Amino acid sequence: MASVKDRFLSMLIKSSGYISGETASKTLGVSRAAVNSAVMSLRNDGYGIDSSTNRGYLLTSRPDRLGSGDIAAFLPEDRMSSVTVLPVVDSTNTYCKELARKGAAEGTVVISDQQTGGKGRRGRSFASPAGVGVYLSYLMRPVTGIEKISEITCWAAVAVCRAIKDCYGFDSEIKWVNDILMNRMKICGILTEASVEAESGAIDSLVIGIGINVNEKRSDFPEELSSIASSISIENGGKTLMRSELASALILRLDELAAGWPDMHGSYLESYRALCATPGNRIAAYTTMAGDAAPRTGEAISISDDFSLEVRFDGSEDKELLKSGEVSVRGLYGYT
Repeated sequence: MASVKDRFLSMLIKSSGYISGETASKTLGVSRAAVNSAVMSLRNDGYGIDSSTNRGYLLTSRPDRLGSGDIAAFLPEDRMSSVTVLPVVDSTNTYCKELARKGAAEGTVVISDQQTGGKGRRGRSFASPAGVGVYLSYLMRPVTGIEKISEITCWAAVAVCRAIKDCYGFDSEIKWVNDILMNRMKICGILTEASVEAESGAIDSLVIGIGINVNEKRSDFPEELSSIASSISIENGGKTLMRSELASALILRLDELAAGWPDMHGSYLESYRALCATPGNRIAAYTTMAGDAAPRTGEAISISDDFSLEVRFDGSEDKELLKSGEVSVRGLYGYT
């Protein structure tokens, strides 16, 4: 069960006016002294709380914190019962996969303020510093085969773009398969990992890992990423954005995804096609895990009905479908 401090914070955020100490005490089922203690603790954490003898407590300001109380304020009641919020973890995907192994239900979410071993695609690491990003993993138990992982990843990319729009009103794009872009800079990566039943080939559990750069400054990125990576804040004037609101919006959009799988295929395909910036551009395609293998170059044509990338490679008149791998797009990430 959430702490008194987190539950009271959620009440304050939801309220448009003062909350009396008596009301808080009755609602939370605790003493007035416990409410007073929560107020003092929240103030120490940087929350501005006005108190009036006759009116109670009013939240006047709050810092950008990724805490349980901050997130719960924007979710339906009881949704937080399957959400784990951590200050730091090696990898939210690793943590979520362990919960899945122990029988956790679909919709289980793990969020962390920092990752010490964040994972990207093709064995890369994903930089996950404290206090600036949203690092979230979502557990699905879809009734489908392993071949559908790439499609679910594409649905997740749509969910991220929708959540950013819901929360901040900002538009974003997708680079096939699953990088999220703003102003042609990467602000989010997605890594989907599955546990598969050996005999049937069916997915037992699937964890969608999402890392979003929210409030990073230019100086936060190492030199090798400076021409590739950015944050939502950088691309929108440098203002500090509330990460808890984005985390909540993302949970709701992923809940929508899970409930809609696979019947909402047409809706997600239409959105993916509209959001994907890859078709119509020159690309270099890497279709093996070996990073030093020479890429094939060509023209990206369109997104097929199964979310594959339709490509006409140099030296061929025929079109081919890329179902997996990674592409560099001319004009993005230093590819010229």
